[in-house]
Parts: sequence; structure tokens; C-alpha cells
Amino acid sequence: MITVTEATATAGALKRLSDEGVSIWLDDLSRKRISTGNLAELVATKNVVGVTTNPSIFQAAIGSGEGYEEQLADLAVRGVTVDEAVRMMTTRDVRAAADILHSVYDVSHGTDGRVSIEVDPRLAHDTAATVAEAKQLFWLVDRPNVMIKIPATKAGLPAITAVVAEGISVNVTLIFSLERYREVMAAYLAGLEQAAAKGLDLSTIHSVASFFVSRVDSEIDKRLTVIGTDEALALKGRAALANARLAYAAYEEVFRGDRWTALAGAKANKQRPLWASTGVKDPAYKDTLYVDELVAPGTVNTMPEATLNATADHGDIHGDTVTGGYAQARADLEAVERLGISYDEVVGKLEDEGVAKFEVAWQDLLDAVTKSLDSKGVEA
Repeated sequence: MITVTEATATAGALKRLSDEGVSIWLDDLSRKRISTGNLAELVATKNVVGVTTNPSIFQAAIGSGEGYEEQLADLAVRGVTVDEAVRMMTTRDVRAAADILHSVYDVSHGTDGRVSIEVDPRLAHDTAATVAEAKQLFWLVDRPNVMIKIPATKAGLPAITAVVAEGISVNVTLIFSLERYREVMAAYLAGLEQAAAKGLDLSTIHSVASFFVSRVDSEIDKRLTVIGTDEALALKGRAALANARLAYAAYEEVFRGDRWTALAGAKANKQRPLWASTGVKDPAYKDTLYVDELVAPGTVNTMPEATLNATADHGDIHGDTVTGGYAQARADLEAVERLGISYDEVVGKLEDEGVAKFEVAWQDLLDAVTKSLDSKGVEA
């Protein structure tokens, strides 16, 4: 049992982060987190106000089998397909998490208390199928605080518009490039405009745009290391922060523009930037780097538990670390380009790899569930 004193001690940096306008979301979910009360404890003691999931997270959770045995047995008796079995298990977890976070949703008037679930990653390049899947997931979870995750592929952009136009809140994922991020914001605004034309209440529609951070450093640092000059090595660990800071600059520009002003008058909500992939990949970097250095009002930072705990323990939260750094951010990315590293090639590669990794994780999950269903004597 966590005492009030212990909770206060561990939440210091996290509270400061929240006070700066950063919503802390947990980048993980499992049946065990729900059943043991762990998720509720993180909400109560560590300022967690949301949850994100993805195919890799569910592959790790359900692939372990822990907590899913009874439901798997029931699904096997019913003779469901493996795709249906996976959807029944994942939506049950998201529904339960949404219930745990519902009070946060109420207090924040729908801004937080959100739980995200992603469309089947195999549909990332199929607009119509993504829209259909998003609507089905929204119906299956049946909670107002669910967010449907749609990847920011070219096919995903019109899907974002169509789903938002239905009044469904969306978490746009796998954003790496500044150009694609602007397209994502435009797709969201178009969806709001269509929703308004249908007479929907825009105040109930929320969205976040998940801008991936650490993977940018992983790819660019690797190339800087190969170049090996003093100039190149001095740029390591700077590209991801520069990219994210310039994304926030784009967010400020778009959500101060005339197009947004008209929607704001109809009580629409801004699409908040969400910093994703904030666990540090390079052990040479401080483990809270992508938390400490991406503090800005109106953002979300979704953290794996290790990063959450590290921030609680020794996070250095000292005010806005984003808006004053735009000039340096541009200079850093320009310096990387001058060394022959193509920004467009890097972010395109990362998007393709991101979709592929989620497809592999999803297939691994399907294979694990197929094996479980087969072991119970039922065809998958």
C-alpha cells in the first residue's frame, strides 16, 4: 500500500511536469496491470492521466498468456477466428482501462482520461478498411474516453478526416516528419469541418498527434557515427529534440490560423502534440532526456513505465524547454543535412519501418493466439 508521504515524494517531478501543462500517459497496458490495481495506483500516485497501446504492447501482454487464460478458453469454446479472439481480448483491456480512467476524463472535461487502441496495422495502406475498422473498434470498446489510433500514412490521412467527421476521437500515430505532421493537422481540421457540417458537437471530439522521438536519434546518430568527424559526433542526440521542437512550432502556427479560429468558435478542441517513443534507446543519454527537454504547454508525453519511474526519481523539470529553442532546432537539422544525411530519406525510412514493426508484432500476436486456441482443440 502506497502511503501519502511516499506518493508525494515520488510524484514531485511528475507533478511539476503536469503543472507545466504536459499530460502524462502510460505507454503500456496488460490484463495484469488492470487486475492487480497497478494502473489505478499509477493514476493515483504518479500523475498518469491516460494510456496508449500499440500492436507491440498487446503482443507482449497477450503473448505472455498471463490473465488471459479464462477468456481464451471461452473464445475457443465459441470457435471464433483468431482475428476475433484478438479483438475481443484487446478491446476488453481497453474498456477496463477506460473505466479506471473515467473519473480523470470527467474532471478534465474529456481532454485526458483517454485510452488508445490501434487499428489493425495490416490496414495501414487501405483507407476504406482503416475507417471501417476504426468505427468497429469504437463500437466494441463502447466508452466515450477511447481514442482510435490511425497511422499517419498517406492512406491514413483521409481516414483521419473520415473518422473525425463521424465524431470519433483519434490518436494519429507514427508521425516522424514535419511535412507529414502538417498534413495530419490539416486532416484533423477537415474532419472537424465535416463534423460541424453534420451538426455534431465538436466539443466532444478530441485528438492527439503522436510525434515519434527517440527513433529519429537512433537512425541519425547511427549515420553521424559512420561519418565520424568532430562536427558529426557533436550533433548526436540533437536531431530528435530539434525535430520535435519544430513540430511544436508548426502546431502553434496551425492552431493560431484563421481556419482554426472558425472551428474554435464552434468549441472545437486543438489536436495536441503527443511525444511518443520517449524511452531513451542510447544508454549514453540521460534516461529522462525526452521528458526533460520536451516540456511545453498543451502536450502529452506517453512514457513506458521505466521512463515514468525515472522521471519520478530524478527528472529535471524546469519550465518550458521547447518554445525558446526553435532557431537552434532549425540550425541542428540544417547541420545534419549539410553532412549529407537526408532528412526526407530518414523520416520516410522510419515511417516504413514503424508500420512494418507493428505488422510483425501483430502477426506474432495472431500466431500466439492461434496456438492457444489450437491447444484447446478448436480451429483458429
